[in-house]
Parts: sequence; structure tokens; C-alpha cells
Amino acid sequence: MSRTLADPIDLLSPPRISFGVGTAANVGRWIARRALERPLVVADAVIAGRVAALGLPSGAAVYSGFHPEPDAADLALLLAAVEEAKPDVVVGFGGGSAMDLAKLAAVLPGSGQTLKDVVGAEKVASRRAALIQVPTTAGTGSEMGTRALVTDPVTLNKLAVQSEYMLADFAVIDPELTVSVPRVVTVATGVDALAHCVEAYTNRLAHPLIDLYALEGMRLVGHWLPCAAANGEDREARAGMALAALYGGICLGPVNTAGGHAVAYPLGSRHHIPHGAANALIFPHVLAFNAPVAAERTSTILAALGLRAATDERAVFDAAYGWCVDLGCAMRLSALRVPESDLPAMADEAHAIRRLLDNNPRDLSREDILAIYRAAY
Repeated sequence: MSRTLADPIDLLSPPRISFGVGTAANVGRWIARRALERPLVVADAVIAGRVAALGLPSGAAVYSGFHPEPDAADLALLLAAVEEAKPDVVVGFGGGSAMDLAKLAAVLPGSGQTLKDVVGAEKVASRRAALIQVPTTAGTGSEMGTRALVTDPVTLNKLAVQSEYMLADFAVIDPELTVSVPRVVTVATGVDALAHCVEAYTNRLAHPLIDLYALEGMRLVGHWLPCAAANGEDREARAGMALAALYGGICLGPVNTAGGHAVAYPLGSRHHIPHGAANALIFPHVLAFNAPVAAERTSTILAALGLRAATDERAVFDAAYGWCVDLGCAMRLSALRVPESDLPAMADEAHAIRRLLDNNPRDLSREDILAIYRAAY
């Protein structure tokens, strides 16, 4: 199912990392030391008012005119703003959407390439601006990644761009920025971080080099997510979850996600359900589905979460589902107002995401995916 120690694997050197409470201002210091003069911050609308925490020079441009789960139209508007501002450094400040858009803003303007030209692996020609990533949630791990996702507004499919040029020069992970995150977002993004680690660990491309990060990421989530959910002011818990998200981001590079994310994506692209919430809802279903072919690793995952080891599909599902419910995750599609009539179309879309489904340890047919949606309804 997975690769061995002898199998080759490429792990890009991570960016320079500044980690810990109070590190946000290091963004401005890094920019000043390099005499960069035209920073552009790509920020989530809810966090744009906190840009001052980054210690940027006066006059820094801020762009926040995009939607959650951004589509190609959002990207086009951002790129127009970048062409006008001509930044020499782009800062992604927010969740995965802001950081993914920042990656594309750093590589596309002035390149002669369009989004269509770079969809896929290693099609980006170069990068013209420095890139800094500053997450404000503990979930996506995008600050460590080389991928960016944008929704095609016509097909509603996720367009994935992967390039070494989109690895940040500098990643600043300040847990203080996540203290104000509401509980519902904390738990959803936390389960997203967990899903990155779990799907890398149970992946057909799993490798011992990445298992190290996946295992520790799962243990961090198991220990610290309930604490962060119970008390958002707990800085140690917030730091634990920030580290778990970072480890999950490392897992995404040489291994990537699998069936769970593929099944979750239509919830966001069709119904604008936040990515973390979609992954939390799907997580126990795909974990249980994969258990028959990944029994030992599934038991290890449950143990990392402080749950009783199990390999039976029903027992695995009950344990993981109960854990998510206890955290307060929304676990029914009907409660999220997904029309039941839309489930077949969602199954068609999810089944077409071969770049992820082909990583899954157990083949997920279109009928299997539809059955998961119906069970989750």
C-alpha cells in the first residue's frame, strides 16, 4: 500500500519559519532587511483589519476582495490589482484561500501565463515577487505547501496548481493570531489539519519520511484540539494546533491527500461550505471505508486521538464520528442545507478528482461516494 524506506521521495526544504506567540511582527522586519518597498497583503476580509500586527511599512497595499473558496473570477480581480500595485513581495494573511491566492499572485502577473496555462504540476515558469505566508487559522497548512486551489465557476471543479515556485520564502506562524477564531471554525479547521495527516498516513504514496510528520500531527490534534475548542485563550493549545497544521502542510507536498478531500470538495465548490467543515463532516466516513485495507494504520490513528483501537468499519466510524460530534462539528449534510437531489451530481464531481482518489488505499467508486453522501445526509 505504501512506499518503503528504500523508495525515493523528494521533500522540498521548508521556508524559513518563525514560530511562536508574538512572531507576526517579524514579517515587517524580514521585508525591511531585504529593502523590499512595495508589499501587497492578500488578506481574508475578516482579518484584513489586523494587518498592523505584521509590522509592515506605511503604505502597504491590502487586497481582500475575494470570497471564501475563491473561484477564477476572484483570482482575475486579484491579478488585476497586482498588475497595478506591482509588488515586490506578496504576503498571504489568513486561511487557506488567502494563502493560495497569494501564491498565484506571486507567480502569474508579468509571466505571460494564465491560470489555464499552469493548472497541473510544475507548469509555472518563474516567480517575480518574494512570498511570505502568515496563517490565521490552524488547519490548511498552506504556508508550507506548493499547491494552490481555485474553483472553476463553470464546472465547479477545483483547479489545482502545483509548483516549487509557490513555496514561501518565509512562513510566520503566530498562534496569537488564532486566539480570536470562533470555536466552530477552530474545530473545523483543526479536523482539516488532522485529515491532511491521516490521508497522507493511509495514502498509497505514504512514505516513512512523511509518516513522522503525519503521526506527530495526529497526536498534536488529539491532545490540543479539545483544549483549544474548550478555551480559545489557551495559547499553548493554540500553538499545539498551529504546529499540527504546519506538519499537515508538510505532508501535502510529497504525498498529498486522498479520498477524504476528494469527497469533501464538492461541498465547498457547489454549496460554499467552508473547507474545514466539509472535511470534518466527511472524515469519519472515509476513515471507516478505508479501514479494511489499512487496519493497523487506522488503529494507530484512533489511538493518536485518544480513542479505543478498532478495525471494524462500524466501530471505526462510531469512534471517529463521536469524536467529531463531541468537538461540535456539524455532521449532517441536511443541516448544512445541501439539497438531497444534488447528491448524485456531487458524486460525479468527486469521482472525477483522480489526482486524489488515485491516492486512496481503497478504490472509491462513484457508487461508494454516493453512499457516503447519503449516509451523511
